[in-house]
Amino acid sequence: MSDKRNIPFGRPWITDTERQAVMDVLRGDVLTHGPQAQAFEREFAAFLGAGAHCLTTSSGMAALHLAYWQLGIGKGDEVIVAAQTHVATAHAVEAVGATPVFADCSPATGNIAADKLRELITPRTRAIGLVHYAGIPCDMDAIMALASAHGLKVIEDCALALGTRYRGKHVGLFGDAAIVSFYPVKHITTGDGGMFVTRHPELAARVAKARAFGVDRSFAERAIPGVYDVPTLGLNYRMSDINAAIGRKQLERIELNLTQRRRNFERLKKALEPLDAVRVLDADAPHAINSHYCLTVVLRHAAARDKLVKRLNAGGVGTSVYYPHPVPRLRYYREKYGYDASRYPNAEAISDGSIALPVGPHVTEADIDHIGRTFTHALREIGS
Repeated sequence: MSDKRNIPFGRPWITDTERQAVMDVLRGDVLTHGPQAQAFEREFAAFLGAGAHCLTTSSGMAALHLAYWQLGIGKGDEVIVAAQTHVATAHAVEAVGATPVFADCSPATGNIAADKLRELITPRTRAIGLVHYAGIPCDMDAIMALASAHGLKVIEDCALALGTRYRGKHVGLFGDAAIVSFYPVKHITTGDGGMFVTRHPELAARVAKARAFGVDRSFAERAIPGVYDVPTLGLNYRMSDINAAIGRKQLERIELNLTQRRRNFERLKKALEPLDAVRVLDADAPHAINSHYCLTVVLRHAAARDKLVKRLNAGGVGTSVYYPHPVPRLRYYREKYGYDASRYPNAEAISDGSIALPVGPHVTEADIDHIGRTFTHALREIGS
């Protein structure tokens, strides 16, 4: 094909405003856990909406660990976790000594299948750890009703879901706690980092201390500099002001970012609609708003996936896979708990037969058209 392009799957949208913000922090006296981080928390909470309490962390994984730890979940407890997700979702459960119990996903959305949750609840179940897969919201009505009926905590993994809404409310504000990730190719980045989110002010207060060594007083609250007490166990999960300054500037463009992602997603989805050999994962209800982290296509014949990826990459189309295995099939979990493929057929179909395509703001309309043509041509080439 004559149209030569190089379209990466993801690319951080960094401008001179971020660079200047970093330099401003470096010219100051506070580099971590300071005014930039605090301002980022306030601005992020305002974006999410009423009732949000937000705390910056060093990573999304750190925020997840804090969530389970500070909700009191630990040894002897079970947490129902999405099988189709990044391993961090389950690692956070393991890190507090609890046991993940994996649930299969919906074939249409990749999200935890609400109708399968009930059969997984036991007397040891303490929480549901759900994921809004690639920015597609879970069925929060059904999940929250089930959690309420059984007295379960709900932790929302919104790592790929900044801008995702369900019935007009931003995800992360339904359950007891939530996390967002700012890894470089996410909707916005801080270089690396995360955000802990909760509707509960008392939980936010506990997490604020736990992420900073368990110290009882911030710098501003100390009558004598350097004098404080440590009434509780804590870790160092703080975000630097350098990272937070980047995040604040990124957040200023979030609406434009989401608009461009939506436009790209819909254009590419339309281009792929004539292909009988693939289906696109997307929100499946009018009140569910996708934040379009990427466009995930699932092939009807999974064996063709790797051949197709190689042709796409050769044609200048960057790709990824979300995710390469259902989490219980990953070696650590497979060896510890065993693996029964019959329990996760939908997660396996997505892991083994899906390709994630780029729709971020670095992708132009001409790029989207190129991706559509290249995908169609490659699919025909391999005879799928």
